[in-house]
Amino acid sequence: MLTIYKSGCDGINELELDQLEKGAWLELVNPSHEELETVAALTEVQLDFLTAALDEEERSRIEVEKTEMLVLVDIPVLRSNKDYDTLPLGIIITTDYIITVCLEVNAVMADFCSYNTKFFSTFKKTRFLFQILYKSATLYLKYIRNINRRTDELEQHLRKSMENEELFKLLDLEKSLTYFSASLRSNYIVTEKLLRLRSTNQVQHLIKMYEEDEDLLEDVIIEYKQAIDMVEMYSHILNGMIEVLSSIISNNLNLVMKLLASVTIILAVPTMISSFWGMNVPVPFNENPLGFAFVFAFALLVTLAATYWLWKKRMF
Repeated sequence: MLTIYKSGCDGINELELDQLEKGAWLELVNPSHEELETVAALTEVQLDFLTAALDEEERSRIEVEKTEMLVLVDIPVLRSNKDYDTLPLGIIITTDYIITVCLEVNAVMADFCSYNTKFFSTFKKTRFLFQILYKSATLYLKYIRNINRRTDELEQHLRKSMENEELFKLLDLEKSLTYFSASLRSNYIVTEKLLRLRSTNQVQHLIKMYEEDEDLLEDVIIEYKQAIDMVEMYSHILNGMIEVLSSIISNNLNLVMKLLASVTIILAVPTMISSFWGMNVPVPFNENPLGFAFVFAFALLVTLAATYWLWKKRMF
């Protein structure tokens, strides 16, 4: 899907292909090959730049050519059942346009709509780029806090009962934090490179930075650094929790096995005694009318003694 926007005096306006003007923002979401070729022809952007973000395994990076620059970053995505993932977002800046490419509709770009026109302008391509990066960083922080809250909820459930479903949810959260950690580090490297490139002649004709833009880029770097620190901290907490739960499960299994062994020993005592008096040979109290009572009392006494001994040994 291809949508073209341009900021104006009355807010942001949606344009048609034949109305494309300088300062426009072209948003591509899961585009077809025809749409990619059309945008490449109209903006004179390399097709490789446009298709870079369509590979889910593509890593964050910056590529600079004479008339265009590609900034590829990973953005956080909320899947179903509170699962989190990352997705590549390509931001292409030319002398006349800014182009964004992504495989899915996402929460990062959803904020840049007609309701928030006073917060961004398609003309200010550099600031728009940094605003997208800043939104991505803040969304990472939001999702990381959500993961932490979800972890606390699962911990409370697991304190009451060990269910496989809860453990699988913890593993999903651990996987999400792993994805976030890798993506955040790559994005942080991209922002650091942007900070270094701002004063070089290589991109000055594409990125024109004013004092406010530099402050915004520094805020982006700070937010990414904070997100990286939070991911590392919560990953350690989650890994420690999973290890503790594994130890608890093993310990509970040992307790159950110990209890079953104790019960087996206790039941074996009267079984063994009754087996002796059940043999088809002469046995004590064979002719005594109270023989059964004597044998039962003896078996009960020995069983109670064995039970007391096992209890003293903390076998149950």
